[in-house]
Amino acid sequence: MHAIEVILMMLLAVAGSGYVVRVFRLPVPLPLVQIALGAGIAIASGSGVVLDPQLFFLLLLPPLLFLDGWRIPKEGLFRDKGLILALALGLVVFTVLGVGLLIHLLIPAMPLPVAFALAAILSPTDPVALSAIASRNPIPKRLMHVLEGESLLNDASGLVCFRFAVAAMLTGGFSLASAATTFAWLALAGLGIGVGVTLAITLAQRWLSRTVGEDSGAPILISLLTPFGAYLAAEHVHASGILAAVAAGITMSYVELTGRALATTRLTRSAVWDTVQFTLNGVVFVLLGEQLPSILGAASATVAESGHESVGWLFLYGFVIIVALALLRFVWVLASLRVARWLAVRRGMEIKPISWNLVTVTSLAGVRGAITLAGVLSLPLTLTDGTPFPTRNLAIFLAMTVILFSLLAASIALPRLLRGLDAPEDPKEVQQEDHARREAAMAGIEAVERAQRAMAPDDVAAVEVTTHAAARVIGSYQRRLREDPAGGVDAAVLKQSDVAEIALWLAGLQAERETIYRLARANQISDAMSRKLVREIDLMETRFQA
Repeated sequence: MHAIEVILMMLLAVAGSGYVVRVFRLPVPLPLVQIALGAGIAIASGSGVVLDPQLFFLLLLPPLLFLDGWRIPKEGLFRDKGLILALALGLVVFTVLGVGLLIHLLIPAMPLPVAFALAAILSPTDPVALSAIASRNPIPKRLMHVLEGESLLNDASGLVCFRFAVAAMLTGGFSLASAATTFAWLALAGLGIGVGVTLAITLAQRWLSRTVGEDSGAPILISLLTPFGAYLAAEHVHASGILAAVAAGITMSYVELTGRALATTRLTRSAVWDTVQFTLNGVVFVLLGEQLPSILGAASATVAESGHESVGWLFLYGFVIIVALALLRFVWVLASLRVARWLAVRRGMEIKPISWNLVTVTSLAGVRGAITLAGVLSLPLTLTDGTPFPTRNLAIFLAMTVILFSLLAASIALPRLLRGLDAPEDPKEVQQEDHARREAAMAGIEAVERAQRAMAPDDVAAVEVTTHAAARVIGSYQRRLREDPAGGVDAAVLKQSDVAEIALWLAGLQAERETIYRLARANQISDAMSRKLVREIDLMETRFQA
């Protein structure tokens, strides 16, 4: 089977994986189903897809890291920055040193730099796999923000440590002073280039839009190309393309706050990026499954690399590594939470005692996934002298085993632990939402009144029509103000009223849509007219389902 046919089958497996879970009501996370489908593709095709490691790294990581930086809540990121940095930076170094030394002691045949490289690439966590596991028992919002922030930053820190370890293996030496200087350049230049590329692209796009106009799809395509531009620009000057992609995404989130994009552009762009994220993450897990038979088939050679004779040793090593990762993470999380609570108490804040359930959930949430697989597959095929990279297949096998073990452990334990989890929430969030809604409604009333005065039609009938239209719009805004929870209305009653109103609106919109389709099938309106009207209904429905 040709490679292009295998790739198309992989994309089809990504698209069908969600249906498989729903149809068969499988009590397993989506990534495990995608891995199984990928293994089935490999068995059916009889051959695997061979990609250049650097090309694989380039195609997968920049858009995923860019989107993480773009969408992560910045207030939560800055509010819990101490805890997030402790997990994303301190825990990564702790993991690289502890697990790297353990791997080298377990498998002396694996050189120490390769062991450190494997530990570094095992340190990043995967929020997508975690979300799939916890979909039936959602993680508390504030804890999820911490885990997302950790994942965003430990992707970068883990991959930078991975790069240092691989460089040490290729060059045969390691200098702490040189590493510190190189790290400073990688980090600062990467961050600067990511910010600069996003700002430059944004300014150029705005100038072109004002000068010659733009097609509706151009801003979306530019947003898709931005992470690749930031990544390649940084790599060209030997800076960190990973950090550049992250910085570009964070910068894009601030650019978006200018509100210059059209509403339809934002809706379409969000849908496109959701598809890209789903596809890329799915492809990674399907690719993992697709390579599973070949990696298992080469287990005998991999066993020889480890210095043993039985394949069972490889799975034992994988189990020991995942246990070590969990224990190190548990110790670090417990210490970080206690330090964070101590600092909060010193500032006069009332903080609940740390529960063991919270520590355990945060520790088990360290699920490995797309970044780990993409990174380990980017290990060079050969050293600088042309000899094969030592124990490369063994590192890939162990990384694959750790991914599978972490997914299985989290999918079994997390749903049970999340049911009784009492995590600290942000009390200001509801107040901020209420305040924002009230301010927006008041601004809306003022804007409607200004627009009504600006129309000022001469015809009496037209004045009456305009007045009635303005009254309906202003009345809608005034109902929002009267229903503001700060005004004394019971929050539970208000929520029940909102749910009922949304249900009624959705029922009405569904009836409108079915009527439009019925008229189009009867040739009473054109298909173009039906698409236009249905799009308007869909946009209205999106408002109520947001």
